[in-house]
Amino acid sequence: MDQISTKMKTTLLIAVLWWVVAMMAMPILAHGSIDQSPEAVKKWFKELGHAKEKLTELHFYVHDTVTAKNPSAILVAQANTTSKSPTMFGATFVFDDPMTVGPEPSSKVIGRAQGVYSSVSKEDASLIVILNLAFNDGQFKGSTLSVLGSYPLSQKYKEMPILGGSGAFRLARGIVTAIAIATNGLNEIIEFHVLVLHY
Repeated sequence: MDQISTKMKTTLLIAVLWWVVAMMAMPILAHGSIDQSPEAVKKWFKELGHAKEKLTELHFYVHDTVTAKNPSAILVAQANTTSKSPTMFGATFVFDDPMTVGPEPSSKVIGRAQGVYSSVSKEDASLIVILNLAFNDGQFKGSTLSVLGSYPLSQKYKEMPILGGSGAFRLARGIVTAIAIATNGLNEIIEFHVLVLHY
C-alpha cells in the first residue's frame, strides 16, 4: 500500500512540475492573453529548447462585406484603368472582418481578420491577401496568426501559408485553407480551416 501511495505521489509531483514549467515558459496574464513584454518573450526564447512543437487545428468563418451600410472592407486604391478591367486589376481593399464560430453573421465572434487584398491578375480573378488573424476570445485570446498568399477566386479551395504569429503562436507555421461558402456580389462568407504548428 505504501509503494502504491509513493508511486501516486511521485506521478502527481511530476505532473505538477511539468505544469509549472509550462506556465513559466508561457506566462499567462490575468485577462487570459499571453504576456508579450520584452522580458517574457526573451524568457520564452531561452526556454524554447525544452519546448515541443504541437499541431493545432482551428475552424471558423470570416465575413467580408464590401457593399453594406457598414462595410468591413473598403476600397482604398485603384488604377485609372481598374474600372475597365474585367478582373478589377489594381483594386486594393483594406478589411477588418469578423471571425465567427458559425457561418451565420450573428454567430459568436472570436476575433478579427484584418489586412489588405489586391487584384493582381489582368487575366484571372485573383487576389493577393496579407492578413492577420487576431483572436480575442477563447484559448488563443491575444494571439495572432500572420498569413500571406494568393486567393484565386475561380478555385474552390484557396490555400495560403502561415508565416508566423504572436502570443501562443510565436514562430508558427502552417496552412490556411479558405472556402467561400456564400457569395453575394463582392460580399463573401469564407470558411477557414487552419492547421498550425507552434510551440
